[in-house]
Amino acid sequence: MFSKLEIVPRWIIFTIDICLSVFALLLAEIVRHNFLIDSIDALSLYKSVILTIIINTLVFFNIKTFAGIVRYTSAQDSFRILFAITLASLAVFFSNALVVVFFGQSLISNVTIIIYSLFSFLFLITYRVIVKYFFMYIKNAKLDKIRIIIYGAGEAGVATKRTFDHDNKVNKTIIAFVDDDLRKVGKAIDGVKILDAASLENLIIKHEVDEIIFASYTIPSERKEQIVDVCLENDVRILNIPPPDVWARGDVSTAQIQNLNIEDLLNRKSIQIDIDGIQDQLKGKRILITGAAGSIGSEIVRQLMKFETGLIIMCDQSETGLHTLYLELEETHKNTNFHAFIGDVKDEKRMQFLFDLFKPHYVYHAAAYKHVPMMEDNPAEAIKTNVLGTKTIADLSVRHGVQKFVMISTDKAVNPTNIMGASKRIAEIYVQSLNNSLSNDGVIFSNGLSYLNESDVKPITKFITTRFGNVLGSNGSVIPRFKQQIEKGGPVTVTHPEITRYFMTIPEACRLVLEAGCMGKGGEIFVFDMGKSVKIVELAKKMIRLAGLVPNEDIKITYSGLRPGEKLYEELLNDNENTMPTHHEKIMIGKVREYVFNEIEAQIYQLLDHAIINDNRKVVIQMKTIVPEFKSKNSKFEEFDQIG
Repeated sequence: MFSKLEIVPRWIIFTIDICLSVFALLLAEIVRHNFLIDSIDALSLYKSVILTIIINTLVFFNIKTFAGIVRYTSAQDSFRILFAITLASLAVFFSNALVVVFFGQSLISNVTIIIYSLFSFLFLITYRVIVKYFFMYIKNAKLDKIRIIIYGAGEAGVATKRTFDHDNKVNKTIIAFVDDDLRKVGKAIDGVKILDAASLENLIIKHEVDEIIFASYTIPSERKEQIVDVCLENDVRILNIPPPDVWARGDVSTAQIQNLNIEDLLNRKSIQIDIDGIQDQLKGKRILITGAAGSIGSEIVRQLMKFETGLIIMCDQSETGLHTLYLELEETHKNTNFHAFIGDVKDEKRMQFLFDLFKPHYVYHAAAYKHVPMMEDNPAEAIKTNVLGTKTIADLSVRHGVQKFVMISTDKAVNPTNIMGASKRIAEIYVQSLNNSLSNDGVIFSNGLSYLNESDVKPITKFITTRFGNVLGSNGSVIPRFKQQIEKGGPVTVTHPEITRYFMTIPEACRLVLEAGCMGKGGEIFVFDMGKSVKIVELAKKMIRLAGLVPNEDIKITYSGLRPGEKLYEELLNDNENTMPTHHEKIMIGKVREYVFNEIEAQIYQLLDHAIINDNRKVVIQMKTIVPEFKSKNSKFEEFDQIG
């Protein structure tokens, strides 16, 4: 019944405030005269009441003490009332002083004014608090309440609690805050105790907790994972608050406090990069990003927008993806110079036009086919885009004096077992051997174009390769697929019970790409620290449990068998490679086998000849010749390994 009460009109709150202030004045006079009512001058009291009503009406109306909703009274409302009472009391004091000056007799004593101000503040605050806690009591008196613990007793935790307090439709009660900061333990916020997070499991069992809300942005990922495991073992639903910018806008609601995502657990602490160093290198530069509409390419564009670049050229053959990115940038970066260019990286004439038109200083080459099963069925297309596309952009970079060429590669290029990984390894080999040949006094391309020790030689392009594993949330990755399967009620399909993968967030990977690109001197293959590998079946189980369901009861997990070309586990280096550290703890330099440029170029031309006529058989055989460690697995191309 009470939850359906409408908000009381402001004029009623205003009238109550005036009446209580008058009552405060009467009580102040009584206290001033030691409760001897007969000794009070009725005429002076009458005049002082009139004066107080006039002054309070003017002050309360202008300061709007009635503006807040009483049931949601906050500290801000209390300060507004305190200011209004103080201002009104000063006005009464000075008005009384003027009466003394002109008429020689005061209407009200200074002691009464002081007592009145104290009583007035007490009454106006007290009735608001009573109303607030009355409604809270009615709300919390409902049966079958969902019992919540808020993890984090900081500003976000307080804001979370008050968001629930202000929503009468939410049938939840907050029984405690928990925090790892022992200085907060034992204190209380709005009457809710702060308890030690170390005893969380006992609290869950003792209070029969239904949900826990992560209301902190500083919980280490390892600690968060421990808490999640405890909650899942005790069938406690886990929720997460929205990002900090949502709180800052002030438009948060209980609907935005949603289930914890698996990405929140796989995220690691933010990676620090040399912002100043990157800024110095990229300031005023024209930068080309190929594959700009993809997951990695688009994030590189967003990261570059933070620097004072001259022009950002976004190249992709996907019209829709590029258009979407362009609209996003128009909204978020109105003053940044960027251009969308539709084109296919393997179209040499179109790319030649791009380089002639924009003359880029830096190239970030992210364009590639990446889906293993698709490329296993289409080897020629994998070569055309991943090898020919890379060769086209790399060659044009040399001819147009590009300063740095940063190639985005993959851990699937290490000891490849599939077409996609092998095609990326061949692309790695080409750009690294091209870089080494340039460093050794120039290179002669087979089409006759050469850059030797001529007087008009353009700046030597530095080629840098970055190699990392799966990125969270990328198009077609395992996590979005699992989410879709869970939403449909299952089953969740895992290829093999022992399969593992490395994961990294897209922003994290792109920050490291920018850092590696700037630190590279040319010829390096940078390997990123991917953290611990994750068992995919355990990932699936955790995602099901985070959705409030039970694996293999509510949602079945089935095994489909390894897909063509798929590995059980990925590697960042092969057995014959090792790494050298850099100044960045997350970036290492892989020491890999080096190739002679002229020899590898001749082999690649043979490979391209086969790809152009779509002779998949010869394409795969030539790939295995170029990359001897390429051994197909669970694939129709395994027979070619036996031939070799």
